[in-house]
Amino acid sequence: MDKIITKGRNFVDVHGRERILHGVNIVDKRKECDNNKFNFKIDDELLTAFAAKGLNFIRLGTTWSMIEPEPGKYNDEYLDDIMRIFDLCEKHDIYVLFDMHQDLYSSKCYGDGAPDWATLTDGIEPKEPKPVWAAGYFWDKATHRAFDNFWNNAEYKGKGLLDYYAEMWQHIAKRFANHPALFGFDMINEPFLGSDGSKLFRSIIKQATKTVLFDKRVKVSKIISGFINKEKRDRVEFLDQITGDVLQDVAKSAGLKYVKKFDEGKYSNFLNKISSAIREVTDNGILIMENCYWSNTTIPCSTPAINVNGKREENFCFTPHGYDLMVDTPQYQYASNDRALAIFKQHRLTQERLNCPVLVGEWGGDGSGDKWIPHVECLADYFEKQKWSFAYWHFAEDMIHKPLARVLSRPYPVAVAGTIESFGYDPQNKVFHLDFEHTTDCIEPTVVFVASVPKSVEGGEYEIVKLDDKGAAHLLFKAASGKNSIKIIL
Repeated sequence: MDKIITKGRNFVDVHGRERILHGVNIVDKRKECDNNKFNFKIDDELLTAFAAKGLNFIRLGTTWSMIEPEPGKYNDEYLDDIMRIFDLCEKHDIYVLFDMHQDLYSSKCYGDGAPDWATLTDGIEPKEPKPVWAAGYFWDKATHRAFDNFWNNAEYKGKGLLDYYAEMWQHIAKRFANHPALFGFDMINEPFLGSDGSKLFRSIIKQATKTVLFDKRVKVSKIISGFINKEKRDRVEFLDQITGDVLQDVAKSAGLKYVKKFDEGKYSNFLNKISSAIREVTDNGILIMENCYWSNTTIPCSTPAINVNGKREENFCFTPHGYDLMVDTPQYQYASNDRALAIFKQHRLTQERLNCPVLVGEWGGDGSGDKWIPHVECLADYFEKQKWSFAYWHFAEDMIHKPLARVLSRPYPVAVAGTIESFGYDPQNKVFHLDFEHTTDCIEPTVVFVASVPKSVEGGEYEIVKLDDKGAAHLLFKAASGKNSIKIIL
């Protein structure tokens, strides 16, 4: 497999080709297990199906509690099984991002992530979140205190929590750094502020109330009508008044000062510390910067570029997340394109500030559902316009055979011998286009994935590498010097 690194705002391989990755999240959120096996069946059959759908990337998630169940003692048998998955992915040319997942800090706080021994709540008992899983972020003091102690490197048995965490990442990096399938290291999923997170939540509620009552963009009569009429209420039509610009104004005015304080202080210090620990043992692997949990609401991310020992890290990328307000509810089928796009447009500004590539780490919805396909298509169109790679949230056992898979298996440029100017797919007319500037010293082909046999292909000589017997293939183009245009009708 070709090693992938970052160059400016692009992912590139060792041949100098610009790379695009399409993939999914597969995350084992357990606290512990009896057999030390990853919690999803990842085998040749599944990865063959992935490749035939054009999926060349997995954000493979696990938890701190699974890897370090006791202080300083690592579950190497479990890591052996993850290595097995890496080996299988190499066989199928699928890259792997090693993700250290957390939600609500730990299972002790009714989420996942840290082991019990590293969940320091100072005697405060966690409360089960209701009515949605994320409620613990909004008002549970135990969850907030656990995060505060983590970011502050509180000691457990004479050593700081962040010091344990950094050593764990070094242990992982030593084992996986030289693996051909390695894409990079995602140091923590959706970092949360801690106690300031509850202050931010109260501020948003206060600001949202003022906006509903006094902002002329919001029609209170339509909100009331949406509550009174059952059909409108079921379709959450009252939330149509909260457009992307309204959401951004509310979230930014209510929460920017809290997020900025966290991003520039606690989170930046964390990234630099863990990145430096990883770089002590390897230069391989792209280092990942996520946005904090509250930046999923359009609040700007203010985190500086990753620094290793005081110097900007050359090989890092931004992996933002984004969902509409209705995510994790049955009403997600009525998700607002406008609100979700407002989130990702703000992430685009962060990319410009950081001048680094973007791989959207989480987006979409439940992998077994299909009612939000138009919403997913809208977001995929936007990602293409930005030349972003992505990992869909999340994998479900039968998603390969669902209508959703047809959306994720849209044609795209896997590797481009030069610099992409633009690419995109029109699903209505089934037309794919790619415009790029060919780099003359790159002799490797430009590779385009297609899920079915093309009706016509324009853009020069090409070879076909079949991925299955149903038409999925890689088209390998021999590019001419200068500007190139490829058009494929499916």
